[in-house]
This record gives sequence, C-alpha cells and structure tokens, in this order.
Amino acid sequence: MSFYQTIRSGLLALFQVSTVPRPPHAVDGEEPTVTLEDIREVMLDMAGPADERSAILVRRIRYAADPQALWFMRSELMGLLARKEGEVIARSKLEVLSDLFRELLPSGLRSRPSPLFSAREERAEGRGDSMPHG
Repeated sequence: MSFYQTIRSGLLALFQVSTVPRPPHAVDGEEPTVTLEDIREVMLDMAGPADERSAILVRRIRYAADPQALWFMRSELMGLLARKEGEVIARSKLEVLSDLFRELLPSGLRSRPSPLFSAREERAEGRGDSMPHG
C-alpha cells in the first residue's frame, strides 16, 4: 500500500460516521452498560503494543466506526493472540470479548454455541460420546 493510500484510508476511517441502527432489543432511552469505547479498549489491550505484526489491526481497531466493525475484527485478533499466547488462551480471551458485544449487536450477529464445543465439554466431563449422533 502506498503512502498516499495509507493516509487516505486513515482519514476516511477517522471521519467515518456509523449509520447502523440500534439493536431491536435495546429499550428506548436506556443506554447500554458496555460502550463501543469499552470494547475498543479491551481489544487494544489484548492486541498489546503495536509491532510490525499487529500495527494494521491496532489501527483498524482504533478507527472502527461501529460495533459491527469491531465484531468482525475478532478473528484477526484471535489469530494474533494465538500466535503470541497460544490458541487455548486466545479462545478464552475471545469468549470474554464476545460477551461484551451482547447489548450492542443485533441478535443475528452474536455468537452461537458450537455443537463441536459442547461435545468436547461432554467428553472432558465423561458424560457422553465423543461425537454427537445425527
């Protein structure tokens, strides 16, 4: 990416205005307990100081205009954390992060429990088969 394109995309991100409506389950007049800035700070803390691996992601997190933009950056953050700290730790951190989005996203964008994850829990606790039957 050229210097001009970097400056241009940074300025566009800086002045971008969100046109995303509030989630339908939000009550009028009631503010969410977790704000976009709260989530942004958690994600920046998880990413750590910007180095050559994380500089682009950190910049995108800083200038994200709405919760949906941050929501879709979770996979990149997962990859970064998995490289730095391992997949198990990264997954547990992302679960906590995903819970923060509950009040800010429409229900269609929120995470759903994975059938693979529940099968793994059952196997670990010795309660069921290793694979769900279909």
